[in-house]
Amino acid sequence: MPGEPNAPGKPEGKNAVTRRDFFNEIAGGALTIAGLGAAVVTVKYASPNVLFEPPTTFLAGSPDDYPVNSVTYLQDQQVYIVRTDKGMWALSAVCTHLGCITQWKPESDQIACPCHGSKFARTGKVEAGPAPRPLPHFAMGLGEDGVLVVDKLEVVKQTVILKV
Repeated sequence: MPGEPNAPGKPEGKNAVTRRDFFNEIAGGALTIAGLGAAVVTVKYASPNVLFEPPTTFLAGSPDDYPVNSVTYLQDQQVYIVRTDKGMWALSAVCTHLGCITQWKPESDQIACPCHGSKFARTGKVEAGPAPRPLPHFAMGLGEDGVLVVDKLEVVKQTVILKV
C-alpha cells in the first residue's frame, strides 16, 4: 500500500543497496586485496634473491706500491697488505672475535679491534683481548704482468710469505 513504510532491510527504490549487498561488496573487496597480496608475496618468493658481493679474487697493485715495513689497509676488500724485508702477505681485517673491522695502529705496531679490545701483531697473531684465533692469511701471488693477486677464498698458513 502506498502509505505503509517499507519493512526493515528492504530497499526503498530500484537502485537502493541493502545491508547484505553492502557487506558482500566489502567482503569481496577484502578477499581481492588479500588475494593480490598473496600473489605479490608468491612472485617475490619465486624470483631469485641474489646478493652481489665483490669478487673474492682481486688485484692489489704492484709490489712497489707497498714500502718495506708497511701495513696497508685496502678498505674495499677489508684486507691488510703487509710488507717486510722478508716478503709480503695478505691479512684479513675482520676480527676473529665478533667480526668487527680492525684498525692498524702504527704507534703501537699493532692491529687493534676498536669494539672489544683485541690486539694483533702485524703477522695476525693474537696479542691481547677476547679474539680466539689469529687473523687469517689469504693466498697471494704475482700475476703474469707483475701485479699482486689476492684470493680471499684460500686461507694459507701464517708461514706462507710471498718473496718479492
